[in-house]
Amino acid sequence: MEKEKIHGRIHSVETFGASDGPGVRYIVFFQGCPLRCLYCHNPDTWDKNGGKEVSAKEVAAEISGYINYIKSGGVTLSGGEPLFQPEFALELIRECKKIGLHTAIDTSGAVPLKNAKPVMDECDMLLLDLKGASESLCKTITGQSNKNMLEILNYCESIKKRVWIRHVLVKGYTLKEDELELAAKTLSKFSCIEKVEFLPFHKLGEFKWEQLNIPFTLKNLDTPDPEDIEKAKEIFAKYDIKF
Repeated sequence: MEKEKIHGRIHSVETFGASDGPGVRYIVFFQGCPLRCLYCHNPDTWDKNGGKEVSAKEVAAEISGYINYIKSGGVTLSGGEPLFQPEFALELIRECKKIGLHTAIDTSGAVPLKNAKPVMDECDMLLLDLKGASESLCKTITGQSNKNMLEILNYCESIKKRVWIRHVLVKGYTLKEDELELAAKTLSKFSCIEKVEFLPFHKLGEFKWEQLNIPFTLKNLDTPDPEDIEKAKEIFAKYDIKF
């Protein structure tokens, strides 16, 4: 496909993001996701046919207008799942690099490595979600196994790609000692991981589930207590994992 004709579908953008990679960043939320996470706060990004169709050049042109604000940070492709649209993601990264911007992919790692590889080779870093350390828990939370995610992480290790891990802490699911131990033990083997970010489960996106008429099964679940977060950090600290 000719570069000028490479289009994709995006859900929205955030022009001044401070929590999706290093520095102040322009965040492009891609439309479409193969997972159905129980705690997803953007279920309106699931439908691959939703959102707005744009070209990579159009998005890059819009980003360039904010370059003075984000030049010490960069651009993060999030979602949805950006690797669900690999050609579009790759071309947008290349366009951002032309104007000298750092690029990050915020991904669940849910797509096959063969599809993700070209994008991973081109971007500067990954913000990689660990949904569940055990395959069974990952399937419960997302509907799929963690096989693709682990293959992507192994590839990052082989090419020394910079990685930040993000892990949502959910009572009764990921906030269980055996799961936390397995997660910490698994991640401790990778030198490409610079740090782990714990993201406490919240229900800020519950209204979106209601609007889409999708049952939100975690509606009666409490958010983690500070003590829960500290306990998780203590377990990870045993494996010399940085936060």
